[in-house]
Amino acid sequence: MSPDERDPAGAGEGRVIFGVHPVEELLRARPRDVSVLYVAEGARSVELDAVVRLARDRAVPVELRPRQVIAELAKAPAHQGLVALVGAYRYSSLAEMIQAASAAGERLLLLLLDGITDPHNFGALVRSAEVLGAHGVVVASRHAAPVTGTVVKASAGATERMRIAEVANLLKTMDALRERGLRVWGAAAATNAPPVDRVDFREDVAIVVGAEGAGMREAVSRRCDGLFHIPQRGTIASLNASVAGAIALYEAARQRRLA
Repeated sequence: MSPDERDPAGAGEGRVIFGVHPVEELLRARPRDVSVLYVAEGARSVELDAVVRLARDRAVPVELRPRQVIAELAKAPAHQGLVALVGAYRYSSLAEMIQAASAAGERLLLLLLDGITDPHNFGALVRSAEVLGAHGVVVASRHAAPVTGTVVKASAGATERMRIAEVANLLKTMDALRERGLRVWGAAAATNAPPVDRVDFREDVAIVVGAEGAGMREAVSRRCDGLFHIPQRGTIASLNASVAGAIALYEAARQRRLA
């Protein structure tokens, strides 16, 4: 299946990945993508030293640089004394996600993101998808955060292990998934939709999470086979998008574990 999919090899300029855990996951999952690892002069910790050893074991060049240079490259204060220079993010394809589920003998579980532009939310959603056993995350090429160093850091490096597909048209992709037999469920704020624990996530399913505040676009909502809501008892208007996605993915994982 490849309607409107972008080139899985990815495009664009290289990336700067920073932070101990994101760089470690990158070195374990994609060492050939790393051009060089820069370490801040004077930076030492057990975790950082372990990452340096891992880089050398993977034949990745390691060079010392002034801490100011590291900070300027990372463009963030939480760089933990190291950055890795890598090529453009290599997106996966829907076909690879389907194959991964088939090879594992599992029902397909996908997370579709509609308009998630905040890199921290994006990273957190990818992290939840990886931890809770989703086979892939699908994003639109427009109105979505790219896989930057900030996203990688927010995901704790899960972006380097989770399959992420970038598609030109999310609506057409939803249609293609439905034609293949997937049920597409959207997270909604409407309380007239069934609660998340009343939805059957045991079959091949895709879960759609919309943007913070705005939620799913109306056209996306109409394309879903059904909507669900997450019951709340507090007075805050709605859950953070990444939290809502994590709850839905956990419910899917729980049902599949008990099936």
